Amino acid sequence: MNLLSKRESIFILGLLSMNLLECLVGIALCTLLLNPLLKTSADLLTKQIQYEKTHALISEAERALELIGRAIRMAGYQNVKSIQLVGNQKNMNSPIEIRKRSGYQGSDTLVVRYELSDSVDFDCIGNVLTSDRTKQNLALQGFQVDRQAGLSKGIKVNGGSLICQSLDRQGRIQNTTLMNGVNALKIDELQPLMDQGRRAFRVKLEMTDGVSIQKEFERTFTTRNLP
Repeated sequence: MNLLSKRESIFILGLLSMNLLECLVGIALCTLLLNPLLKTSADLLTKQIQYEKTHALISEAERALELIGRAIRMAGYQNVKSIQLVGNQKNMNSPIEIRKRSGYQGSDTLVVRYELSDSVDFDCIGNVLTSDRTKQNLALQGFQVDRQAGLSKGIKVNGGSLICQSLDRQGRIQNTTLMNGVNALKIDELQPLMDQGRRAFRVKLEMTDGVSIQKEFERTFTTRNLP
């Protein structure tokens, strides 16, 4: 009776050993099959994140260039009703200014001035422009790149901040952050155009996520309202 029990025990242990071995082999096979799939999934996720970051940078860059281009086109505008006013021409001696290498990492600064039209005008942050948001009857819009504010020491910075300058209701310059991730803003005037009074500017905007994405955008804008 004891001998029979011993044989049964050996048989059961043998079955258990076989089952354990089969489980280990199954786990190894599953690992071999799943590893490529897991790696592919991780790669796809990384590419999706990078695509979304790139798309966001492109959207921000297009918005910034549209605002800058609109300001350049408005530079020097004079309302027909005020052209004959004494001293008005004097106010328009500097309708557009480019301050080279005055911002973050040698970025350029753009400042434009113009009179309000008879329709609804907006500044670069969407405020409706009224006479109390002018100085000497001129509205102001500026664009510059500054170092990002409010970051703790040691935190990696993803570029600088694109700052919009406009006038508040007391006619004082106010700075508003439009977006982050701006590495550089470069503005260069091209050769004078054949049409008298028109000037063309090449605007380059370099965007970054601070890690692996760095893209440069370039547009050319022409003034329409210079006196």
